[in-house]
Amino acid sequence: MKATIWHNPRCSKSRETLAILEAAPGVEVEVVEYLKTPPSRAQIAEVYRKSGMSAAEGLRKAEDGAKALKGASDDAILDAMAADPILIERPLVETPKGVRLGRPPEKVREIL
Repeated sequence: MKATIWHNPRCSKSRETLAILEAAPGVEVEVVEYLKTPPSRAQIAEVYRKSGMSAAEGLRKAEDGAKALKGASDDAILDAMAADPILIERPLVETPKGVRLGRPPEKVREIL
């Protein structure tokens, strides 16, 4: 099974989630450092659609840029995430079984 993780190596939750994926038998992990290789707006929207989350739920609220998006539409949030990917909450993991936000990291076990 292939698992793709949108990863930030500076984030402890992202590192913990990656460790879970790497330890899972039969899982081939693709690591996408989304800050170095930002996803397109369409890719971000598709990941949230697959996860069942709204863009607002996937917004990294601790970032300064997120404060200006309080109450914004999902379209505005997706535009902001595409322009500044630090606003994407991490880690996001996609497998053939779905997409999960690794908060807490153990949530990714649901799709392994």
